[in-house]
Amino acid sequence: MSTQTGEMSVLDAQWLHTFERYLATERQLSAHTVRNYLYELNRVSALLPEGVHLLTVNREHGQQVLAKLHRQGLSPRSLSLCLSALKQWGEFLLREGVIDVNPIKGLSAPKQTKPLPKNIDVDAISHLLDIDGTDPLSLRDKAIMELFYSSGLRLAELAALNLNSIQYDVREVRVLGKGNKERIVPVGSYAIKALEAWLHCRQQIHCEDNALFVTEKGRRLSHRSIQARMAKWGQTQALSARVHPHKLRHSFATHMLESSSDLRAVQELLGHANLATTQIYTSLDFEHLARVYDSAHPRAKKTQDK
Repeated sequence: MSTQTGEMSVLDAQWLHTFERYLATERQLSAHTVRNYLYELNRVSALLPEGVHLLTVNREHGQQVLAKLHRQGLSPRSLSLCLSALKQWGEFLLREGVIDVNPIKGLSAPKQTKPLPKNIDVDAISHLLDIDGTDPLSLRDKAIMELFYSSGLRLAELAALNLNSIQYDVREVRVLGKGNKERIVPVGSYAIKALEAWLHCRQQIHCEDNALFVTEKGRRLSHRSIQARMAKWGQTQALSARVHPHKLRHSFATHMLESSSDLRAVQELLGHANLATTQIYTSLDFEHLARVYDSAHPRAKKTQDK
C-alpha cells in the first residue's frame, strides 16, 4: 500500500484510479460513497508497514490497521466504513484477477450500538403541520411535510416523486426506494388535501419537468432545499427539536407501531429489506410493548386471586 512516509506506490495509484471508475460506473455507487471508499483506502495506505502495498495487503495487515485506527479513537461506525472499503477493494482485485482470494473477506469490525431514532410526538407533529399560509412556498412545504409523515418516505424518495407518482383516487404513492425497488404506500387524507392545494399553485409555475415538488423557478426541489425548508419550519413553529426528513420518517414508524404493533406491515411501508432494521423502533416505547404483551400473551396475564 504505502511506505511509512505515507507515500503511495505508482502501481497502487493506478489501480485505485481504475477502482474509482469501477465503483462509479459498474457498481453505480454515489459520488459520496466513492469518495469515502477512496479516502479510507488512502488512510489505510498510510498506516501499512514499509514495503506493504494496497495490492499486497493481507488479513494480518488489515487487522493491524483496524487496531491502529481503534487506538486512535475511531468510532465503530468509522471502522466499519474502513473495513467495507477494504473488502470492496479486495473483491475488485479478485474480479480483475490480481489476487486469487480476498484476504479481507473474513474480517469483522467491532460491533456498533445503533442509536435510537429520535421522533416527534403526535401533538408536536400537529403543531408543526398547522400552517395557515396560502403562499406557494407555504403550501408546497406543508404538502412535503404531510407526505413525509403520512407515508414514511425517505428524503431521496420524496425528492424523486413526479406528478404521476400520486394516485389521488385511491390515495396511494408509488415510490422507487433503495436498490430501485418499487413499493406502493398509502397516503393519508390530510396529505392528499395538502397536495391538492399545492398542485393548484404548481399549475401556475412554468416547470422544467414533471417533478411533483419544484422551486419558484420550476426546477425540481433538491435534497438540501427540502432539509433547509423543514428546519426553517421547525423554528417558525417553535418546536424544541430540529426538524428534518428522517425525523418525520421515524415519527411515522414509531406512531404506526404504537398504534398497530404490526412490525411486518411497518417494514413494508418503510421499504426495509430486513426486518431487523425495522425492529429498532420497538426499542422506543418499551412500556407500550410491555402493555401489549401483558394484555395479549396467554401466559402474561395475572391470575385472579382466589
